[in-house]
Amino acid sequence: MAGEVRRLTRPHDPAEARIGARLRTARQAAGLTLAAVAVEAGLTKGFLSRLERDEVSPSVASLVTVCGVLGISVGQLFEAPDTSLVRAGEAPPINFGGRGLREYLLTAGSQRQLQVIRSLVEPGGGGGPELYSLACEAEFVYVAAGQLRLLLPGDTVDLADGDAFTMPGATPHTWLNPSQHTVADVLWVLSPAP
Repeated sequence: MAGEVRRLTRPHDPAEARIGARLRTARQAAGLTLAAVAVEAGLTKGFLSRLERDEVSPSVASLVTVCGVLGISVGQLFEAPDTSLVRAGEAPPINFGGRGLREYLLTAGSQRQLQVIRSLVEPGGGGGPELYSLACEAEFVYVAAGQLRLLLPGDTVDLADGDAFTMPGATPHTWLNPSQHTVADVLWVLSPAP
């Protein structure tokens, strides 16, 4: 068509790979400073800083050495991230028990670092009368719409639109929608995924 500009995609060019951010993330995850990596790798701190900003192209030997210090393989720098997409209305339904609710898994796929669940809680619905705890380190709840009442040992926490609450995963709790008229739309984030 006249006037139409089409962009052609081409295969990924390794020379254009941006590895700096991945190197910085790996260094920070290892709890290392630029200076510590420089000493261990026999390189200058300035070179490593520029490498993390993708301002220099390292030799293969330098890259292998830096990756060795960081405890990662060179291949990890070039792997596509493990992602998954769950489109609106396509989240798989799940059932952890409770009453008056519909729940959907938003982190379908191979995700193991965290699990995100969307709960649509009918008025009076909830997790049931018994307190329970989950096999995760942390549990986060966000009320996107409506109300949610968290029942903890010796405590009650009322949440409304936009409120968030975080607790250790081992905390005994249950919850309910105290409204008599409005469905609660709630997001639960569990880390790591139980």
